[in-house]
Order: sequence, then C-alpha cells, then structure tokens
Amino acid sequence: MVTEPTTEFAPAKINLCLHVTGRRSDGYHLLDSLVVFAGTGDRVEVAAGQGLQLSLAGPEAGALTGEAENLVLRAARSMGVSNARLTLHKELPVASGIGGGSADAAATLRALARLTGLPLPGPQVILSLGADVPVCLAGRPARMQGVGEVLTPLHGLPPLWLVLANPRVPVPTRSVFAGLVSPRNSGLPDVPAHALRSADAFAGWLAAHTRNDLVTPALRVAPVLAEVQAALAADPACLLARMSGSGGTHFGLYATAEAAAAASVALGAAHPGWWVVSAPMIRS
Repeated sequence: MVTEPTTEFAPAKINLCLHVTGRRSDGYHLLDSLVVFAGTGDRVEVAAGQGLQLSLAGPEAGALTGEAENLVLRAARSMGVSNARLTLHKELPVASGIGGGSADAAATLRALARLTGLPLPGPQVILSLGADVPVCLAGRPARMQGVGEVLTPLHGLPPLWLVLANPRVPVPTRSVFAGLVSPRNSGLPDVPAHALRSADAFAGWLAAHTRNDLVTPALRVAPVLAEVQAALAADPACLLARMSGSGGTHFGLYATAEAAAAASVALGAAHPGWWVVSAPMIRS
C-alpha cells in the first residue's frame, strides 16, 4: 500500500495471430492467439480521493468523452474501490484491435492494488471486464486460449520491433465477430524451437503456419484496412504485416529499431491522417 499517487503503464496488446476455434452456447467465441505487448500505450494514474472520479487526458481522450461506463471505472468498482481519483492518459486509438480498454482496466487494477493494498479480483471477475483483460493484467508474451482465461507464457522470443498503423476508422469488435463465416477453425500449432532463433525465423514461421481469422469480416466492416495492410507489406524491411485482433490496427514486424523507426516516419508522411508509431516488442 502506498500513499502517494501511482502510475501504471498500459501497453498496446498485439495479437500476432488469432485463430477462432469455436463458440460457446452463451455466444462467447473460443480463441487461440499469440499475444505480445508493445512499448507504447496509455497511462493510468490513481490517487486517494473522495468518491470515484475519472479524468481523461492525452491526444486520444476525445474519443472517450461522454462514455459513462469506461473500463477504468468498471475495474475500480470490481475491486470495491469507491474513493479514488483516476486519470487516464489516452495515447492509443479506441476500437482499434490493440486492447486499449483492456490494457487500461488491467493497469487500473495493478495501480489500485498498490495504492490501497486491496487484493486483485478473482479470475472470473477479471474476465468479466473483457476477454483481453487477463492477458493484459499478466502483461507478458503468452498464448491465449479459451475465451481469454487460459494463458501459457511464451518464452524465448527474439528481439523484434513493431510499426503500428491505424487509419482512424473504428472497427467494432462485435460487428467483426458477427461477420465470421465459421466460428470453428483449426487452432495454433506449438511454436517450434527453430522459430525462436531469430526475428526472420519467427516472422517466417508466423506467416507460414498462423493467421488471423477476423481479417475477412473486418475488411467488410472497414475496407480501408486493405490499404493499411498493403502499405506495411510494401516495405522490404518488414518481416510480416498483419492485422491485430479484430482491427483496425495493423502491425509490421522489424528486425531492428532503426528499420522500424524509418518505416514509421515514411508511413506517417505518406498517410498523415493515420495513427502510426514504432515501438519495441516487450519480451518479458
């Protein structure tokens, strides 16, 4: 327990691949995904206060104005916290397939646990906040299965850098899942040891043996995503370009920070209306 305000980083969540393997009777989809985190994201600051107050700041905060039930507030209530000042510094675009809201909720839980000394909620409560909240709370590379509750650590990843690009077109997750032709597809193979030897080997294995089953329905929701994919894939230094989650953020994998930074600058200049950033992949 601490008495001073405390801040938690809420990194962008990247689905390197996403296989949809089934659908439960309650409508929730079963997933099989390799998830990593980027060194860019939102920040949540918590401090003692009277009542539960949420302030929004940052370049992407405007998209959340007027949202009555922000995940940050829901996370605080799930811990039984009724007195705290919360500030969400929003850097990630909303409805963008990189887990911004889930990462914010997870950061809120971590920060409030430090501030108040209260335990984290149980697994079912955490999952009720969103399918991505458990993996965001763990904050480390993982294979995510079930409806998001089954996590297996993913060790030994090679150094990689990311370029993230979003055309600033919200892509509602529910609409994308509703457009799936079939919710029952093959799961992921295990990652072989040889795929972890280098950035090239890992990207090549991902390209050959994994996919994102939500690409086709996402393109029907937002056709501009094809342009984002093509722009990333056109860079010879990009090892793999793919959509993250349900869209509309795409990522490019790079072997060096310099190549990723150069690609980010060039892509941002060519598409000034897009959200574009480069960042390291967090490996532990």
